[in-house]
Amino acid sequence: MNRKWFLLFLIMTSAVFISGCWSQKELNEIAIISAMAIDKNEEGKYVKTIQLINPGNVAGGLQGGGSGQSPTVTVYTAMGDSVLEAHFHATTKISRRLYHAHANLIVIGEELAREEGITDILDAFERDPEIRMTSRVVIAHQTKAGDLLKSLTAIDKIPAEKVNGTLQNTESVRGESMKVTLQDVITTLTSAGKETIISGFSLKGDIQQGKKMENIQQSEQDTNLESDGLAIFKEGKLVDWYQGEMSRGVVWILNKIQQTDVTLDWKGQDNTLVYNVVRQKTKVSANTTNDLPVITVNVRAEGDIREVRSQINLSDPYEILDIEKELEKEIKKQLEKTIAKTQENRSDIFGFGEVVRRSNPKKWKKMNDDWNDIYFPNLEVNVKVEVFIRRSGNRTNSYLSDLK
Repeated sequence: MNRKWFLLFLIMTSAVFISGCWSQKELNEIAIISAMAIDKNEEGKYVKTIQLINPGNVAGGLQGGGSGQSPTVTVYTAMGDSVLEAHFHATTKISRRLYHAHANLIVIGEELAREEGITDILDAFERDPEIRMTSRVVIAHQTKAGDLLKSLTAIDKIPAEKVNGTLQNTESVRGESMKVTLQDVITTLTSAGKETIISGFSLKGDIQQGKKMENIQQSEQDTNLESDGLAIFKEGKLVDWYQGEMSRGVVWILNKIQQTDVTLDWKGQDNTLVYNVVRQKTKVSANTTNDLPVITVNVRAEGDIREVRSQINLSDPYEILDIEKELEKEIKKQLEKTIAKTQENRSDIFGFGEVVRRSNPKKWKKMNDDWNDIYFPNLEVNVKVEVFIRRSGNRTNSYLSDLK
């Protein structure tokens, strides 16, 4: 009985030393960061740009125009010899504690990514316990990373949300960009047999005009942020940009296409038919029997006819079969073009090396050190495509067939 009373007394006294609010952060004491950008200036110093949310001007939801005449975000810039030093210098300009937990975007300047690379600058982000590893990473294309964060956006109040939303739409509808997180980048940088890919974003229009409220107070913006292809890396450095069909080819081989469209020429007429892919599956395998592995890329696509600009008889099953064969040739041509260009860049962004490693670890161990420069550029890659047309929309033959 005495032991029970002693334990009860011990529990009650221990509760006195337990603090339930030891790490509280009052909203009026913190500055909420929505996005960060890193550039490097001519003096070799890192330039860190921080986009802070103005909570009072975001009231009423994240959609719609600005609240009153004040912007929804404020941007600060600071310099330093390291990423962390630039961050500390930024604190001298802000009256509140910088809070990273809500930041969901990291923008890296193109010049920095090409000349120095991204390997050394990401440690400061990964090491900070407040920064989320799910934050998206993009490369600023043909502009400074900081300028992307300074441009105001019309539909999405917070520019960082505009960038993330546009990336998601471009990936799901067009298949020409990818959502890449901080964790994804670090994983590819440290993995053998696969190089890094990061989506690009550009600023179209007048940079100075984009910083003003007038930019979002008119029906057509003078400055806009746009998704702009894929940045291709080798050993942590930017080596090339892929646009349009080239970038879509990368996403296709990586089995990340959710939906896209393929335009087909038909019987001597250009851009006659548009095929919309609604489901696809890509499988990559390796045959390691010979000295040099042979890679096979199998693509299976299903979709609908979404546009016809000629008199095509879609009620004829043989005509459908012919269209499917032509679509297979077109998709195969696009993928082979992407693969050939990537082999010229000597950067295995497809992860063919990982496939070889899983198939034959012993052989991969011998190829690992020289994979990008010797083996990958000389790989034989066979692309096999199957295309199926499932539907033709609300009607079979176009009204064009009824025209004389």
